[in-house]
Amino acid sequence: MAKFKRILLKLSGESLMGKQKYGIDETRLEEYATQIKEIHDLGVQVGIVIGGGNIFRGLTGAGKGYDRVKGDQMGMLATVINSLGLSSALVAAGVKTRVLTAIRMEPIGEFYTKWKAIEAMENGEVVIMSGGTGNPFFTTDTGSSLRGIEIEADVMLKGTRVDGIYTADPEKDPAATKFDEITYDEILSRGLKVMDLTATCMCKENNLPIIVFDMDTVGNLRKVIAGDEKIGTLVHN
Repeated sequence: MAKFKRILLKLSGESLMGKQKYGIDETRLEEYATQIKEIHDLGVQVGIVIGGGNIFRGLTGAGKGYDRVKGDQMGMLATVINSLGLSSALVAAGVKTRVLTAIRMEPIGEFYTKWKAIEAMENGEVVIMSGGTGNPFFTTDTGSSLRGIEIEADVMLKGTRVDGIYTADPEKDPAATKFDEITYDEILSRGLKVMDLTATCMCKENNLPIIVFDMDTVGNLRKVIAGDEKIGTLVHN
């Protein structure tokens, strides 16, 4: 049984690199597609937003001399490439998908609207929403918060490389301890870098809970959906 009816799954672009230093690792893509198919087969309506950091990060580019607006536009296009890759992997696994874009670029993807996304999910398609918000100066975390709120998701599942939220970066501080759950207010007061400030405040104000979990461990997504085990960290008001 699934604990949630409709979810927004936020995937990291960097995670798509797998063991590579750049681009898309086909094995990782296949693993993601298999996990998403598992929860789709349970009847969960799935919306997905993917970052583009495995190809290009606008903010990093701006630090190297790129115009920030053009850099962010390049990042938006990177998310479209990742979305098309995941869509192809899901179709190969036998799952119907629809790629929606925040910027008009037919026939690559259909232009995003809330109603188009919800209709597709209700018809059994996995909807991948690409291109961020369509505007510069916004991260894909903010894009995923926005889309999660718009499609009226029950929860945002933020798939990362770590198994939840810690008091400090566990990759740098071995003494860091993990939270099983935490409030938005505590995240803000502690200055924890779960998502950027805009994304965090949007979820708080619109009462959209988040579960931060390790997506790279195969089987975790299904466990989160089932709610049988304490996987990741729950963020709530």
